[in-house]
Amino acid sequence: MTDPNHPNAPGPQGDPDGPADPNRPGDASRPIGPDHPDHLREPVRPSHPYYQELEFLTHRGDPVRFAVRYGEDHRPAGRPGVLARRATLGEGAHVLQYRLATSAQGDPHAYGLLEREVEAAVALERRYGGAKFGAVFARIVGFDLTAAEPFVLYRPPAGRPLTEWAGRLGAEDQERVTGQLAMAVRLLAEADLVHRAIAPDTVRWDGARVRLCEPYAALRAGEVREPFGGAPWASPEQRAGHGAADPRDDLWSVAELAYYLIAGRPDRGDGPPADLADYRRLAALGQSGLFAARAADRPHPAALMRLLHVPDPLATAVGAADPLDRWRTAYDQQIARKRAASGGAPPGAGPHREAESPPPPAPRPTRLRDRIFGGGGDTFRPVPPVPPEPVPSPPARSRMCPHCLLPVEYDERLLVTIDTKGNRIPLDLSAERRPGHVADALRKAYHLCPHTVDGDEEHELPVPYLTNGEPLSVALVGSSSVGKTHLLAAMLGEVELGGLEPYGLKCRPLNPEAHRTYLRERVQSLKDGRQLGRTGQQTFARFADGLLVQAGAAQPRPVVFFDLAGEDLAQDGEVGRFLMGVDAFVFVVDPLRALGLPGLDPVREQSGLRRRELGDEAFSTVLNRIPRQRGGLIAAPAALAVNKSDLVRFEPVVDRWLGRALPGRHDPAALRDESRDAYAFLAHHAGAAWLKPFDDCADCTLHFVAATGGQARGDRFPHGARPRRVLGPLLSLFATCGLLPGAEPTEGIVR
Repeated sequence: MTDPNHPNAPGPQGDPDGPADPNRPGDASRPIGPDHPDHLREPVRPSHPYYQELEFLTHRGDPVRFAVRYGEDHRPAGRPGVLARRATLGEGAHVLQYRLATSAQGDPHAYGLLEREVEAAVALERRYGGAKFGAVFARIVGFDLTAAEPFVLYRPPAGRPLTEWAGRLGAEDQERVTGQLAMAVRLLAEADLVHRAIAPDTVRWDGARVRLCEPYAALRAGEVREPFGGAPWASPEQRAGHGAADPRDDLWSVAELAYYLIAGRPDRGDGPPADLADYRRLAALGQSGLFAARAADRPHPAALMRLLHVPDPLATAVGAADPLDRWRTAYDQQIARKRAASGGAPPGAGPHREAESPPPPAPRPTRLRDRIFGGGGDTFRPVPPVPPEPVPSPPARSRMCPHCLLPVEYDERLLVTIDTKGNRIPLDLSAERRPGHVADALRKAYHLCPHTVDGDEEHELPVPYLTNGEPLSVALVGSSSVGKTHLLAAMLGEVELGGLEPYGLKCRPLNPEAHRTYLRERVQSLKDGRQLGRTGQQTFARFADGLLVQAGAAQPRPVVFFDLAGEDLAQDGEVGRFLMGVDAFVFVVDPLRALGLPGLDPVREQSGLRRRELGDEAFSTVLNRIPRQRGGLIAAPAALAVNKSDLVRFEPVVDRWLGRALPGRHDPAALRDESRDAYAFLAHHAGAAWLKPFDDCADCTLHFVAATGGQARGDRFPHGARPRRVLGPLLSLFATCGLLPGAEPTEGIVR
């Protein structure tokens, strides 16, 4: 028998929120944890045929297992594809389970809604679960988003819906309900959340306090509004899905509920109620603009609380110091150090320029490779202006072969096509007189590299690589199994879906046939939920895929991506010699190897990986091969991507970024804030060795990304691959290299 005086025992003694609901025999206030008497420490057969075993994670990420008995299924209102039922954990802890039915799992949007709900519920529990005022929210017990039928568990709510209280509450209780709802919105806003489902049937009152329903419709503040709710409870902007989600959307719902409780009937929901003046207790709310049709015209939650004379629990609450703050300061110091070492301007200052009079003419734009290797003749000397005069169109310029790092001049005699068996077939276009046919043939043709010598592997370049703007080569760096291949496939999948178009970029394949092959073998396989095979070791570095990226009316620029096996990158061999000419790098961090968080230990055990305190050996090998500029820093821009961030998505600093989509425009301030947070997170939980790319590269941003959004089981991702923020590192590199409209490129890198 369970000791009723045990601190974790179900029932009234274990409920920190107050008296238990008499309609339920037990309470799940603290039903979990290794010290709970009902926790199954070893796998055992359930003692009763009606019982099964249920495994899930707590809001802290701790895995637990209970004997469970289920009630009957029903379909909750407003949650398509979801089934709800009561469940009893152990010896009597009652919970509510909401799970995604198998029939609804073909809809990725349905899974995304459940995932978003869990993220919101965990964020609220972690932030407010230990405070008395946190009782205004539905309290999460646990979840499992990887189960065959993903689910979330909550404590059963106390009280009755406000639909049963309309016109029956006294003036004092009406004011208490309104004040507590305003406080709930204030707490949500502080957590950067908009609930969006505050209505008479979703808010309960037990005579002392309100409790909001589960955050199944919650959005991050600032995200694009999705149409949700009906009149009068949802604001006009929310119902229409216009603009960005705002905490004041929820205040509209509070205003309509206040009117409903006093008038005993709902309003129309299109502005201030027609009879608002008939209710003196609503006069202050009306005068404050609470019933305004636009969120921007309503008061902020804190201002409404002051108007209602409701104490703000956040005004006096003293939270624990954030341990990441010291590392955010360290990030600022590192940025200042690198700017000083490379001669860059400090933050907020204008462009660096030597003091002389008169100022010299603007230097000619230089290639990044010229900065690294020198050359380019008078690249760094002022060039006097030359009067414009009509000149014939120049022939295609030479390009450095990204494989052997030697210049290649365009030569029609070296044109080939490649058949399905890989044979090089010479291409002769001298007899073709139709320009359209010539252009189409060149679009699909290759150009042999003339520098192949005996013993070297023959290689070629797509013709568009030689006939367009300055190429940009990008290499993904990391040890084996960090997810480089999945990350690149997710990136190019998002590009194929038009992910770069909001930023003013148009993309075409560098070679149509090679691109189709990559999409079929990599991108489509990942989208179908299949785990991609490991990249095999090579004897010669070839790029995985290439794009022609065009900003507005500018000349398209070839962008090629290298994805080498971790073993090749970690060895200082000939296959990696191309790294000395790579223009930009994406260093991929694996949380399982880097982070010391105990919650990752079960996943490490399953995957056979161990934490490496000395960092990624591929990082060190690659960084040691790249030439340095003045100050000992690497000129090539870099991005440090914390891949598999879904494994730690409930850490507040990760949730802040991974929980929302990328902004629809280049935002340097947001990029800096994310870099600062990611640096602090890695410095605190991983150590200095994992930040070596940031320390060594003059320009390096940091990002939280998830290529797949979940762990594979066997060779499949049970609920499909769900990439998150994977274009962030690529957009950062494009901005630095002058490819992104509206972004200022780093000095010396060709626009």
